[in-house]
Amino acid sequence: MRRSVDARKLVYEAREQGYAVGAINHHNEETAEAILLGAKDADAPVFVQIGRAIIPHMGIRRAFDIVRRSEEETGKSCVIHLDHGGYDEVVEALKLGVDSVMYDGAHLPFEENIATTRRVVEAAHFLGVPVEAELGKIPEVEDLDSVNWEDYYTDVDEAVRFVEETGIDYLAISVGIFHGISATTEPRLDMERIETLAKETGVPLVLHGVSGLPDETVREAVARGVAKLNIDTELRLKFREGIEAVWSEGDRHLEAAMSEGRDRMRAEVTRKLKLFGSAGRAG
Repeated sequence: MRRSVDARKLVYEAREQGYAVGAINHHNEETAEAILLGAKDADAPVFVQIGRAIIPHMGIRRAFDIVRRSEEETGKSCVIHLDHGGYDEVVEALKLGVDSVMYDGAHLPFEENIATTRRVVEAAHFLGVPVEAELGKIPEVEDLDSVNWEDYYTDVDEAVRFVEETGIDYLAISVGIFHGISATTEPRLDMERIETLAKETGVPLVLHGVSGLPDETVREAVARGVAKLNIDTELRLKFREGIEAVWSEGDRHLEAAMSEGRDRMRAEVTRKLKLFGSAGRAG
């Protein structure tokens, strides 16, 4: 029987002690192992996330089972977290026994987002599971040419009301970040907005789309109040880099390519968790 991890405690301790917990999407057994082994090497807590891409591919149950099995095989426990889930997906994840959920109602009108998020919080908290929600919009890298950032930023007054009326445990914010890595556009985070949101809402903040951020920007965001950092693309590219390196040598077994991808992603996971300040804090 798997023992659940107190995700809320991890995130709140990170905020109080001035570091951030890493939250990383997995895509198969090898990437799940890379995340857990990289966190084990760093002696760091970690969220392994069931994200938007994997659900259409294999479903929540199979994705959950992969993480649970990888925990047993690596000897490293983690927070199993549903990322960007709709209402039905949150319900399914709660039934499976995830440790944390993110309900994504950011696309809804503000009042409806409050109402549906509150329903999720009531159900999740009944089971002892913390809830993350998002306010503001985070664009995809392919949409950057049409983005008016003032329409995407998290509004401070709305955030305060949203937190108070929903009872969420941590808040994902939009402060100039985007999903993916751009060859032409560098994210420019509104650090003052981060600091104000942290102070006014009173809950730990989450930053999605950390891939490609300079190290010094990550450190400043954490210092300003971000306690959970979501990263996917940059680590996924490390996995791909390993596969391509093996295949460039000619005909090789798929297992050799996957193993190299896992090793390279594992090393980068360790580096990122050290950057986030969570290394040595697994205990």
